[in-house]
Amino acid sequence: MSIQFERITLIGIGLIGSSLAYDIRRLGLAKEIVVSTRSAATLKRAEELKLGDRYLATSAEAVENADLVIVSVPVGASESVAKEIAPHLKAGAIVTDVGSTKASVIQQMQPHMPPHVHFIPGHPLAGTEKSGPDAGFPGLFKGRWCIFTPLPDTDEDALARLRAFWEAVGSRVDVMDPAHHDKVLAIVSHLPHIIAYNIVGTAEDLETVTESEVIKYSASGFRDFTRLAASDPTMWRDICLHNKDAILEMLARFSEDLSSLQRAIRWGEGDKIFDLFSRTRDIRRSIVEAGQDTDAADFGRHALDAKQS
Repeated sequence: MSIQFERITLIGIGLIGSSLAYDIRRLGLAKEIVVSTRSAATLKRAEELKLGDRYLATSAEAVENADLVIVSVPVGASESVAKEIAPHLKAGAIVTDVGSTKASVIQQMQPHMPPHVHFIPGHPLAGTEKSGPDAGFPGLFKGRWCIFTPLPDTDEDALARLRAFWEAVGSRVDVMDPAHHDKVLAIVSHLPHIIAYNIVGTAEDLETVTESEVIKYSASGFRDFTRLAASDPTMWRDICLHNKDAILEMLARFSEDLSSLQRAIRWGEGDKIFDLFSRTRDIRRSIVEAGQDTDAADFGRHALDAKQS
């Protein structure tokens, strides 16, 4: 793999940033990797993990002479980062992000981007419930989608260079309108996480179920909800606040469908229940066929068996 950028600056070094660092190094996509984060402890850990070549607490200094700047911070911090880096970006630099809400990120960052840089919002649909620099690993983006929501006047050459970068780390790239992206992500990502947080919270609040019983019997469906509910609370708080309209629309639709299912259960409408469950099983099969998961029925059991053996 040939060098694509002389200097890549990673602002934020959590799961996404650290995984990018591993892939950039492994694939030789840059001559120099600059890592920046406000947390001194996180920056020190990134250095211990050898994720970059230079480590700077100030993002303004970190972006100087960078050819590609990737902002990997909670979406609520996007504007403050944009303000800080804008005066220090070199002409022709590509600035992108990895945030899960695009309309809000554009609203926060675009007004501060100087005309001599290429601001291309992006969102890699890859991740785990883990966070921090230790969570990253090479190959996170292999076979996963990365969605661009470019502005109308985006430079085609810059867009092609960014596409080539994400394809180099294994992603499949698509382009969407920001509002459409936010609506799609509200149903495929944001709503499932919100439901998971709520279900786990409900189980915790139930006085008739002790904590020991919840943990003891969590090998059932509850366990899989806890994986989503273990995600970074700062990131998901910001997503809820910055994709509010789309999330509320999907919550309303979900509530209507849940009420319909409730009535079917109450009135013993078995055919209606069976039809719903059959249709949803087909969705699962479609996801597997699309290569976004496997049909291995382990749900973590193989790892547990290996640990116990």
